[in-house]
Amino acid sequence: MNLAQATVLLWVLGSLQAFEIVEKENIFQRTPCPAFLMFDNAAYLADMSFELPCHCKPEEVSAVVWYYQKHLGSGHTKVLTDFDGRVLTEAAQVRVGSDMLVRFSIRMFSLLVFRAQPEDSGLYFCGTRKGDYFYAYDVDIQSSERMVATFKDQGQEPFADEYHGSLHVFTTFWEWTPCDRCGVRGEQWRIGLCYLQSPDLSPRYRKTLSDVVSCGSRAVPRQLQAKARDHVPELLLRSCLVPCEKMIQEGVMALFSYVAKVGSRPWLPQVPIQFHQQRLGHGLIISCPGARPEHAVAWDKDHQYLYRTQYLKGVNGSMRVFIDHGNHLHIRFTQLEDRGIYYCWRQGVRIAGLRLGVTSRGRYPVSFSSAEIRAALVLTLIGYLLITAVFITIHLCRCCCYFFRCYPNFSP
Repeated sequence: MNLAQATVLLWVLGSLQAFEIVEKENIFQRTPCPAFLMFDNAAYLADMSFELPCHCKPEEVSAVVWYYQKHLGSGHTKVLTDFDGRVLTEAAQVRVGSDMLVRFSIRMFSLLVFRAQPEDSGLYFCGTRKGDYFYAYDVDIQSSERMVATFKDQGQEPFADEYHGSLHVFTTFWEWTPCDRCGVRGEQWRIGLCYLQSPDLSPRYRKTLSDVVSCGSRAVPRQLQAKARDHVPELLLRSCLVPCEKMIQEGVMALFSYVAKVGSRPWLPQVPIQFHQQRLGHGLIISCPGARPEHAVAWDKDHQYLYRTQYLKGVNGSMRVFIDHGNHLHIRFTQLEDRGIYYCWRQGVRIAGLRLGVTSRGRYPVSFSSAEIRAALVLTLIGYLLITAVFITIHLCRCCCYFFRCYPNFSP
């Protein structure tokens, strides 16, 4: 490609990008803002990332400001912006438990919240720095702590719908994920969130279906939320089997064929493998690169398939190795038998591996972010408080006995 062709190509790309920006601006010109502010209901599972588009704004507004309130009309309001509309946050840099003020990003007037937590549930407003609102959302982040898994291969069925007078509580399932493995028996699942139907909902909240919102919506009165509290999210699983698509790295294989001798070709791993050394008896959490809770993720140890039917969190309360609802692999109290290569599948493709080594030597710095350290400190503090309470109780009893024995009669 010569200089003239490259110049023409860059001009065409720049024109297309400018056309795309103009098209996005024309959307706001064609979409008038509602005269009366309504709230769109949206529900997600904990640890998911979501996007809230600002569907309308005045033409003269060049940068939007997002606001967050826990409850409508509450005095405490969070401002989610740098007042320029250019907040940039990458999902890979977000840690679990971080405050929402470091877990959001604003791109093309849309608000992105990474790794949402139940505490992020509430009302989100799109507006200006002066406090004028254009569009609003009612977001419900449902916790996965009490999520119930249902295995269709074992004949199990999802929760039945609940009826409390005019209140109807049910589970709404998402689409099935792709098969998490290829070439061998895999698993696929669908996430189900709690929804309810009632004629007693607030009219300020826009609903996809008539009188239907998620169970944690601000449109639901408190007395109805209490009745739907026991209807937890569900995870429906079933087996699957799909063939693998052949992906041959022709350049790499040709290079190794040229360099290596016939019959002595070096071993070439199919996926990138990282090495990690873990201390004996310590816990470990392994994440699949680029995976999110809604993705189909699978784990293997060497040639052993870790199926969720046996290794999903909550299947057995005494499991030392398990997979949580966020697709992370947990190893509690690492043992020598845990050594090996742990492979990660994402959306039916094996993408990475971790070679785990276990050692009983070496010094590790003490960190309060470690779950074992925090648990030990909590147990020590509880023990200290119990001993202190017993000590004070014994001395109070002795003082009372001494007082009543020395002064048995208070009458003149």
